[in-house]
Order: sequence, then C-alpha cells, then structure tokens
Amino acid sequence: MEQLSTTGPISASTIRDRAAHAAFGQPLVTNTLRGLIAEAIVATLLEPDWRWCSADYAAWDFDRGDGLRLEVKQSAVRQSWAQPKTMYRPATFDIAPRTGRYDGDVWLAQERRWADIYVFAHHSVADDTADHRDPAQWTFYVVPTAELPAQKTIGLARVRTLIAGCGFADLHAAVAELASRVLSNQTPLFERSR
Repeated sequence: MEQLSTTGPISASTIRDRAAHAAFGQPLVTNTLRGLIAEAIVATLLEPDWRWCSADYAAWDFDRGDGLRLEVKQSAVRQSWAQPKTMYRPATFDIAPRTGRYDGDVWLAQERRWADIYVFAHHSVADDTADHRDPAQWTFYVVPTAELPAQKTIGLARVRTLIAGCGFADLHAAVAELASRVLSNQTPLFERSR
C-alpha cells in the first residue's frame, strides 16, 4: 500500500530513484560506490559472455560458463570529497588473497585469490571534466592472477609494467584474448577447487 506524503504517493520506485540520484547523480561518485560504477561498465562490455555475479562478500565479480572468474578493482584520481587540486595520491588496488569464501551458506576456508583474471580500472581525469560515470574516461588493465605479485596491494605503476591499458571499446577483446590464454594454461576445471 502506498503511503501519502505532502508531495504525493511514496512508492518503492520513488525511493529507488531518489537513492540512485543521491548515489550516482553527480559526476564524482563516492569511494564506497565507485566500484559499482566500474563493474557496471565492465558488465555492459562483457555480457552476455560473462555473468555479473558480484554481491556482498562475493569472492569474484564475474564468471563465465567455462568456470573462469574475473575480479574488478578500481581507483580514481578525483574524489567526491573536497580535496586540494594538488593532492593526488598514486593509484593502488587491493589484491590481497582472501582467507576463504562462501559457497551458499558454507564457508570454504582457503587463502587465495579466487579470480583467474583481474581488471584494474583507473579513472585518471583530474580536471573539472572528471565524470566517473563516463566509460570513455576510464583505462582498463587486464592481468592474469598468476602474474600478480605476492603482496596485498599493487600500484598503478606496477600494473603498467605487466600490461598496457586499453579503453572501454577494447576491453571485451582484451578480456577474451587473456581468457583464452588463461584457459590454455589452466588446470582442468574438474580439478580446480570449488
């Protein structure tokens, strides 16, 4: 049943639209939600080949019918909070192995990185034209998990030594090429841990 306010009916769609506008209605999206923007861009480019499956505490963000898993990490120069124009920190990404993951409601304790491929998304626009929602303003770096160093974070400079970046128009092809390479070097899927 809809409730009435002084401005009219309040519905679930009204609340959804207001929340979406508050979260994503400005060009600079807060850190806690910007990952969702990066994943939405990647989903738009990779679906239907890949399924966007990220959720609370998901061990990876996308998977494919052949068992490949993909994780998206993002960083941006401009932040939604006020910052001096000269205060830009080097971009870093979290690549720490996780202590386990849930399979339904069962915890599988195994420390590892659960994705086969990482997509590092970097938004480098520093001036007032910065818009985290604009796919053309992002650069993507597609890296096999096996090539990541044994550490908890990785800087953009190090990522660039592993692979050249690509724009959103080339992301699908970059992921497809790397997925093919990863599959050819991978343990058969029936031998992989769940």
